[in-house]
Amino acid sequence: MAEQDTTRRPGGRSARVRAAVHGAVTELVAERGYGSFTVGDVAARAGVADSSIYRRWGSLEALTTDVAITWLTTNSPIPDTGSLDGDLRDYAAGVARDIGGPDGLAVLRLVIALSQAGTAGTEARDRFLAERGRQLQEMLDRARTRGEDPPEALEVVDHILAPLYIRTLFGTGPVTPEYVDHLVDRLLTPVSRTS
Repeated sequence: MAEQDTTRRPGGRSARVRAAVHGAVTELVAERGYGSFTVGDVAARAGVADSSIYRRWGSLEALTTDVAITWLTTNSPIPDTGSLDGDLRDYAAGVARDIGGPDGLAVLRLVIALSQAGTAGTEARDRFLAERGRQLQEMLDRARTRGEDPPEALEVVDHILAPLYIRTLFGTGPVTPEYVDHLVDRLLTPVSRTS
């Protein structure tokens, strides 16, 4: 009898279950908001057993954190165009596209809800922000290595991410390509101050 290969393959059933569960969480957040569904609701929507979710993620907070971080790292990769200007423009355009897409608003709302959900939520928010910060720092470090003078990561958050997130969350204005370019221009153009 041939020996069975027990190594895990990428993809396959595990990947399908993960995708179905992630999709179910995103749909439920969009429909009901965070805090108004259970692991059982997610399992029913995804077509898996509750025990599969608990075995893999342990809790609803851990699952929703995984959904938010996976969405972030999958949908908003850090570009490498060869210049800080190009990287920031591509990055900002990608973020605008992603948060304006069907799952973007739900994931933003999920991160906000997690940050208000006690200790587990605060940890989830901190993991999400740490990952976003790591991505930004990687882009800025590359620019510095090329001899460019990049802003600090917090400046990118303040000048690009925060306005995009606020416009999306509160519907305060369109997120057009021109608006996104304006945000990058404002960050990269030094302000002249007169006394």
